[in-house]
Order: sequence, then structure tokens, then C-alpha cells
Amino acid sequence: MGHLDHATLGWLTPVLSYAMACTGAALGLRCTVRALAATGRVRRNWLLTAASAIATGIWTMHFTAMLGFGVSGTDIRYDVPLTLASLVVAMLFVCVGVFAVGRHPGRVQALLLGGLTTGLGVAGMHYLGMAAVRLHGEVSYDPVRVALSVLIAVVAATAALWAALAIRSPAAVTVASLIMGAAVSSMHYTGMYAVGVRVTPSGEPLPGASAMSFVFPLAVGLGAYLFITSAFVALTPAAGERHASASASASARRPAGQPVP
Repeated sequence: MGHLDHATLGWLTPVLSYAMACTGAALGLRCTVRALAATGRVRRNWLLTAASAIATGIWTMHFTAMLGFGVSGTDIRYDVPLTLASLVVAMLFVCVGVFAVGRHPGRVQALLLGGLTTGLGVAGMHYLGMAAVRLHGEVSYDPVRVALSVLIAVVAATAALWAALAIRSPAAVTVASLIMGAAVSSMHYTGMYAVGVRVTPSGEPLPGASAMSFVFPLAVGLGAYLFITSAFVALTPAAGERHASASASASARRPAGQPVP
């Protein structure tokens, strides 16, 4: 068996991956709050932004953590189409889950369905991303730890969607995003500790791209998307703020002594 190291770069990758998960969760929560205060096309756009933020945060968390993954006795490469497919899976499943609760925010069934769908999407993204790993040897999984990681993903996703419906204040969103980031990281490392590798030494080159030539630039790009979108959301007034601003403008234009309609 090859020796697995989940932090070859020290604490850098665990801490940075946790930060990515928290950022995606916080942005997704804020966008969902904006969506529930809107209607029609505006609600749809906010829900799409929320889903892309959560999925991007989860995917970036996973592959940032994978930058620190190493196995003694073999190099590691990544299958590019499978790696990209894992991102698409995360986007689609999280989108379904977010829209399930966003369209029917008061229904418990919608919350449970959304949590199950999103959680399975997170787990699917993780194990599809692991299927993209190429190394000299065979990868095996502990089924109990795999099942536990999927359970953590479903519970974390359900809690995240519930928080999106129930939490409104910025302080509460911050606390919830820190908890959600910890849950997503726990799911990832539980899944990683389910991995076993039997190395078969070989001098043949591995197919696929290295982490630094492909995964790292893509993770940096998606991380930049998260931070830019966070700035946009922070600078975009909420529905209540727009209503208050419109009311103030109307009052300023109203002649003195004219009654308020």
C-alpha cells in the first residue's frame, strides 16, 4: 500500500480550501436571501447565482484540498474531461436543490428533496473528481467511510438550504457559512480517509494533466469568480433598500404640504 499524505503542503491547502467553502456558502446564502425577497426573473437570476456560488465553492474546496494530496511511490495526474464533468455535476445538482427550496420556500418536502439532491450532487462531484485521479496503482475505498461521507454531504446540504430560508441577518449568515464550510470540509476529508492505494511502481508516463498545470489555474479562476461575485452582491442594494430609496426620492419630489398617497 502506498502512503497517503493529505497535506503535502502543510496547513496551506486545508485552510485555503476551508476558506473557499465558507466563501461559496456565504455568497450562496446571501443570494438566496435576495431571491426570496424578489419575484419572477429577478428571483430566478438570484437563485442561479446562489447555485453557481455554492457549487463553485464546493468544487474549489475539493480541488484546492487535492493540491495537497500525495501518494508515496507514484506521481498523480488528473483526467481533464472527468475533472470538468465533476464541476458540471456539482452545478446541475446544486441548481436543482436551490430551485426546489427557492420555488417552494415553505414546504418541508421541498427542503428535504433539495437537501437530498444537493447532497448527492456534492458527493457525486467528490467521487467523480476522485475518479479523475491517475496514478501508478489501484485505488480502493472503505464502504463505511464512503457511506458516512455521503451522509455528511446530505445533512450538510439540507442544513445549508434550511439556513438559506431561515437566516436573514448578515451576522447569522456569517456564522452559518463558517459551519457549512466546516461540514463540507468534513465530508471531503472523510471521503479522502476512505481511500486506499496499492502502488504498482512503473516508469511509464501517466496520462492526464498535473495538478499545478490544470487544477491550480482552474481553482484560482473559480476562486476569483467567487470573490468578484461577492463584491457585486455586497454592492447591490437589497429589495428593502431599493424600496426605501425609492420612497425617499418620491418624498423629496413631493411638494410641501401635499399628503402622502
